[in-house]
Amino acid sequence: MIRIVPAKDKHVRVTWALPRHEPPGPVSVVGDFNGWTPGATELRARSNGRRTAAVVVPRGTTLRFRYLGSDGHWFDDSDAAAQDDHGCVITV
Repeated sequence: MIRIVPAKDKHVRVTWALPRHEPPGPVSVVGDFNGWTPGATELRARSNGRRTAAVVVPRGTTLRFRYLGSDGHWFDDSDAAAQDDHGCVITV
């Protein structure tokens, strides 16, 4: 799940959410917003049974990203507006 909500000063907060144990182990959101650095934006367990990670970016930004599981498995988010050679694409 991808959630986009307004933040301060013409920015938006982008939140990614996955079930707590699926896939098992740590999962990171890796993309152009964090230099494609694994582990920089790791999903954290929440009390509602989900794992989430969030970033704040300027409104109108196009983000490219993929998820990276602990076993080195890359996967995409079906909620993304589009996909390209780098993975998922959303414009916020």
